[in-house]
Amino acid sequence: MKRRDFVLLGTLMSGVSAVNPVLAQFNFGKVLEAGKTLMESETLSDADLKSYFDQMAADSDAKNKLAGPKDAYGKRIAKLAKGLDSYDGLKLDIKAYLTPEVNAFAMANGTIRVYSGLMDKFTDDEIRYVIGHEIGHVKAGHTKSRIQTAMRTSALRSAVASTGGKTAQLAESQLGDLFEQVVRAQHSQANENEADDLAMQFMKSQRYPAAACVTALEKLDALGGGGASWLSTHPSPKARAERMRAQA
Repeated sequence: MKRRDFVLLGTLMSGVSAVNPVLAQFNFGKVLEAGKTLMESETLSDADLKSYFDQMAADSDAKNKLAGPKDAYGKRIAKLAKGLDSYDGLKLDIKAYLTPEVNAFAMANGTIRVYSGLMDKFTDDEIRYVIGHEIGHVKAGHTKSRIQTAMRTSALRSAVASTGGKTAQLAESQLGDLFEQVVRAQHSQANENEADDLAMQFMKSQRYPAAACVTALEKLDALGGGGASWLSTHPSPKARAERMRAQA
């Protein structure tokens, strides 16, 4: 390797030295590849992001049982979603999954799925808080940031680049990987507080009872040992309930 290449390699690798020229050349290529992937993940267009989330949503819907219009859960979620075709510029697609899990999630394309297990435990207004909280994660950019981070990983590098002007189609394994990193990963306390604050704004703007934010979180706290899946990604309900009580 030429001296100027070695110096450049050392700069890019922030002081990490290579054992020999062959390894140095290999790492140099990896650094460039990682840098390219990082740049692409940061510059993903809104159309790219929507396409990835649309693919993830379709895959998730195919793997879960959606509540239909004649199902009791389907009728209830349709009632709760009435007038919520969009919120603050975000087009919404709110549906229910027929599964006993106490869970819900949202994606940056406006997909919101509420699990029937959560609907069994919560009142209508408490479910509205959950919907508002999930919208909050999207509006705060948390899901977008996660997919950009996920796109930097080696397993997804080949899917980041678009070909022929069209967004890459993700394989089922990649969709599953993305779902785990974007939807199933635990949120930070700061993200939780931000989403709760936006949920409170949502409840007040829609003239729903703000106290439902508090009672929903208190129920989640009581379910701490009862297998509430939502708690694995949305921690510390007791402390959050106190924050919401002050705002309500």
